[in-house]
Amino acid sequence: MPAIPDVGTLLEALPYIREFHGKTVVIKYGGAAMTDPELREEFARDVVLLKYVGINPIVVHGGGPDITAYMERLDMPVEFVGGLRVSDEQTVEVAKMVLVGKVNKDIVLRLNRHGQPAIGLCGDDGLLFRAARQAAPGGEDIGFVGRIEKVQTDVIHHVAQDYIPVVASVGADREGRSYNINADEAAGKLARELGAYKVMFLTDVRGWLRDPSDPDSVISEVGADEVEAALEGIDGGMRPKLAACVDAIHGGVSHAHIVDGRIPHSLLLELFTDAGIGTKVRPAA
Repeated sequence: MPAIPDVGTLLEALPYIREFHGKTVVIKYGGAAMTDPELREEFARDVVLLKYVGINPIVVHGGGPDITAYMERLDMPVEFVGGLRVSDEQTVEVAKMVLVGKVNKDIVLRLNRHGQPAIGLCGDDGLLFRAARQAAPGGEDIGFVGRIEKVQTDVIHHVAQDYIPVVASVGADREGRSYNINADEAAGKLARELGAYKVMFLTDVRGWLRDPSDPDSVISEVGADEVEAALEGIDGGMRPKLAACVDAIHGGVSHAHIVDGRIPHSLLLELFTDAGIGTKVRPAA
């Protein structure tokens, strides 16, 4: 008898597997799913499963807690404005070392260990992300934080034929100056330029909350036009996620999802079950 619910879940997943077969899904990996040891392993297994069933997953990651931890060990100031890290040249140097040299390779090794070969990239590889300096949403100067001006997708297309690409969110401008790039923006831009079927953002809340003080006020589905109209009044880390959702949808991505990465297998639950979890952003009606 215990096997019957499991069979039901598999049958429920079948039409979604068929729908997504051969499609590209960009996954912004962050939050507890990156820091909790058990969730890290579950995430790697889930991404490997997507590859085995014929979906093309592309992982984009930041590594905010790791960057902050190393900065604190070096007695460097840590400051955020509008959900973006204030970044002088020393901050960018630390961020690049942590993201590309440590976090990226840790993710690659876990995916390899669970059965699918992965390759780590950053915005410098194959000119993937060309960046330019940007200000915070309120106009404040936040240093070497970049907005993506151009995405060169050729390197992703080549790698994704045989491997799972894992992309660290740093980039450079025309003169070769390095920039810290918000990973939410990087995932949204990459999904848009690749013509991805879906983009998913793993975070540490249940979704976009109608009332930030009420964790049960999750907005389960919303149009991109409604999100865009609300962006002015949104603060903190949710703002860049929602902005990236809107950018991806306007670029032709069918749906964007904000998912609670604290839930084991949240990626699979959102993709392969009727109920789903989190917030789904769809094109305007």
